[in-house]
Amino acid sequence: MTTAPTCLIVDDDVDDQEIFSMALRECGRDYPCIFINNAIDALAELTAGDLRPQYIFLDLNMPRMNGIQALEQLREMPNLSHIPVVIYSTSMEELYLDKTRALGAAAFITKPPTLRLLSQALDDFFNQQSNTQPSA
Repeated sequence: MTTAPTCLIVDDDVDDQEIFSMALRECGRDYPCIFINNAIDALAELTAGDLRPQYIFLDLNMPRMNGIQALEQLREMPNLSHIPVVIYSTSMEELYLDKTRALGAAAFITKPPTLRLLSQALDDFFNQQSNTQPSA
C-alpha cells in the first residue's frame, strides 16, 4: 500500500489554508495537509526533523518572513533542499517569478479567483511532478 504524500501549507491566512485543502481534494489529491501560520515556525519544525512533507506550499506574502526568504533558507539545508516547493501569491510580478525560479522553486502559482481554477493549477503542478519524477 502506498502512503499518500504529505503537503505542508505555510500561509498566515486560515481561510486560504482551507481553500487550498479543498482545492487539493477537488483535483483528486486528498493528501494529508499540515498547516503552519508562518514561515519561521515552519522552518523551525522542519529543521527539528518533526516534519518531512513531500511537498511544501509557501504563501509569498507573510509577515516576519515571506515565502521567498523561507525558500532561500530551505535551499541551504541539505536534508530539505530536495523537497519540491511551490510559491503562491495573488501577485504575478516578474520579479517574484524570476527570484523563485532562481532559487529552484518547483512552481509559482498565482492564487486564482475561484476554487475550480486553483484546483486546476494544483492538478497541473502534480501532473508535471509525476512526469518529472524518476520511475522506481
